Amino acid sequence: METSLRYGGDTKALRIHAKEKFPIDLKTHLLVRVELDTRIGAPSYVSAVIRHFYPDLSASLGVGLQYDKHEKLRYSVRGKKTFPVTTDGLLSFNVKGQCDVDKEFRERKSRGAAEFSWSIFNFQRDQDVRIKVGYEVFDKVYLSLLVMISVFKGVSRSKTP
Repeated sequence: METSLRYGGDTKALRIHAKEKFPIDLKTHLLVRVELDTRIGAPSYVSAVIRHFYPDLSASLGVGLQYDKHEKLRYSVRGKKTFPVTTDGLLSFNVKGQCDVDKEFRERKSRGAAEFSWSIFNFQRDQDVRIKVGYEVFDKVYLSLLVMISVFKGVSRSKTP
């Protein structure tokens, strides 16, 4: 399980984010995410996405369901493309996009992000750290700074996005 502390976006509260990947096959997994808003003390986001990786392109595509504190159930399509900055792949530039629609397919929300991601393996014994800094764009108008620090067990070090 990977956990992170997040600040910014559509709320000014510190959020605790956790995600777990359940493998389906070599290039596909089920990704479950849960986010706890520390200001209200309740989950603010839950999602389940089937994600497929395209290693030759350093890209991924996912489809799934999500539920957040503002909306009801929504369908989601997301994509991510990674551009390595260093030859060892520890520093990369990521471009991400997502489109969500409500369950009646009437309302659509799109967002994207561009970020630098720096992975530090064995920051502590069997613990890796990933630091991400970038910008998120919401509804083509709102721009916010994203700063995220992920702490995760150093078990799997695959270079898939």
